[in-house]
Amino acid sequence: MTENTKKPGTFKIHATDGNARLGTLTTAHGDIETPVYMPVGTQGTVKGVSPRDLKEIKSQIILGNTYHLYLRPGDELIARRGGLHKFANWDRPILTDSGGFQVFSLESIRKISEQGVEFRSYLDGSKHFFSPEKVISIQNNIGSDIMMVLDECVGYGNDREYTDRSLEMTTRWAKRCRDAYPVGSGDQLMFGIVQGGFHKDLREKSLEQLAEIPFEGYAIGGLSVGEPIPDMYDILRHIAPKLPQDKPRYLMGVGTPLDILEGIANGVDMFDCVLPTRNARNGTLYTSQGKVNIKRAQYREDDTPLDPNCDCYTCRTFSKAYLRHIYTSKELLSAQLNSIHNLRFFLNLTEQAREAIKNGTFANLRKKYEAVYAPVE
Repeated sequence: MTENTKKPGTFKIHATDGNARLGTLTTAHGDIETPVYMPVGTQGTVKGVSPRDLKEIKSQIILGNTYHLYLRPGDELIARRGGLHKFANWDRPILTDSGGFQVFSLESIRKISEQGVEFRSYLDGSKHFFSPEKVISIQNNIGSDIMMVLDECVGYGNDREYTDRSLEMTTRWAKRCRDAYPVGSGDQLMFGIVQGGFHKDLREKSLEQLAEIPFEGYAIGGLSVGEPIPDMYDILRHIAPKLPQDKPRYLMGVGTPLDILEGIANGVDMFDCVLPTRNARNGTLYTSQGKVNIKRAQYREDDTPLDPNCDCYTCRTFSKAYLRHIYTSKELLSAQLNSIHNLRFFLNLTEQAREAIKNGTFANLRKKYEAVYAPVE
């Protein structure tokens, strides 16, 4: 990340290698070099990892979640404390999801209408309502650098008629979000979200409608919702290269190493996924030599580092034997050290991708990771 000297929303492409792009997105809290992986900090914190650790592993940007931060501690409380950057002591960019995916995943306790979404809190059962305008107001209170529009995330297997109606409503919601925070209102950026399920023509329809709204970036939503990987890649390959060339492209919630490389190969610039920290807490670690299940007995007396090619604190300092010991002992330090490593692996993956695009060697980088991860992903 470099010092911000340009207007927030400026996006510049420096090099390409096939459809893969090397770029820079300017935000109010600094420039983001793309392609970029963004650690997920749902509650305003990345689980098990401090802001100091995130900076050490070179995280450029983190995510917060509108739905969760609204319910607890409350967006107005955050606003009274100067916004999430100050509240969480994070001085680099923050992106906030709109809560659309949470609405999708909590189907049994929500009701969708043209006006918005009525739902019950998973914390205490209290009733709440998200309109597009409300979602933007919440994100404005949070003070994120990038706000996402409210959308409906349609699950895999929904019929074409429902998917078509849903994407039309998502477009109308997107327009209302933009109207609630017009271009030039401030330094926060807003991204539209392309829906359309697993129908290529509906994806194109959604994109055409959203491209008419002046967003600072465009995201692909509604993937990694239970579909087979070939189906996900088929839609990704079809729609990603069609997104506006001069705007950043964000693939939401998709994130194995091979998924990220597939996205980059098709012109995607930004990625997030809970996989690195969730798997870290379960003892599954990503390395340059493949996955490691640290609980296995084979590591009981293994004094070698987790990944000899990794520069993170975990790999510089501890052996596999120690990492296995604290994991099997259920020590809190295990989740912290494992998460630091997994996040560094994903951040390093996109760092390598940026360097490879600059050098015109992205295809070689992708083949290297396919050789290691294809048999198990």
